[in-house]
This record gives sequence, C-alpha cells and structure tokens, in this order.
Amino acid sequence: MARSQASRTSTPLSAEGDGAIVGRNTRIRGRVEGTGGLQIAGEVAGDVRVTGTVAIETGGAVVGNITASAVTVDGTLNGDVTSEGAVLLRAGAQVEGNMAGSEVALEEGASFSGRIDADFELPDGLEG
Repeated sequence: MARSQASRTSTPLSAEGDGAIVGRNTRIRGRVEGTGGLQIAGEVAGDVRVTGTVAIETGGAVVGNITASAVTVDGTLNGDVTSEGAVLLRAGAQVEGNMAGSEVALEEGASFSGRIDADFELPDGLEG
C-alpha cells in the first residue's frame, strides 16, 4: 500500500501561537512543528519541534526527539529533549533519552534512562 505525501510531511500547529492538542485517540506519524505549545494525550511517532511548551500527559506517548521552550512528561517518551527552559519528569513518567535544559527535575517515581545536561551553579563552599 502506497503512503500519501501528506503522511510524510510536518503537522503545523496553530498560526496564532496558542498551541494544539493531540487527543487520546489520536496517532500521528511524522514530524510535528509549529509555534505555540503542544499537549499530547495520544501518540506521536516522530520528532516534535515547537516554540512553546510540550506536555505529555499520562497515557500519552512520544517516540522521537522534542525541542521546545519547556517540557513536562507524565506519560512515555523515547527520545531526546532539548529545552530552553525546564524539563520536568513527573512521578509515573517513563523516559528513555537524553535531557538538556536550563534545569531538569525528576519527581520520585519517575523512570529515567539517559543522560542529563543542565546548567547549574554549585552552592558556596562546594565549588571545585
């Protein structure tokens, strides 16, 4: 069965910059790019690149890399994250991949396998 060209192109988000929602019963295959944020309750198989925040809800899943201003994961992520702001892995999140952001936080109960790259300052007296 041949795939249509539309299935291989990016999915643009709202031009208004207010974001979009991937519903629980929705599956996207391919890159997702746009302005604004993205709330994911369904499944995305492909890279996500938005100017706003990305929130993967409980039950939501992404297999691909994420680039955003901030990222919160309650669901499942298999891919790397590059964030200008904070990356938060909440209790119950299951993440495999490298995390890079201004700060990276893991709540107790989050499952994480990967590398964390974050800028931080050591408290006085602990600097090398």
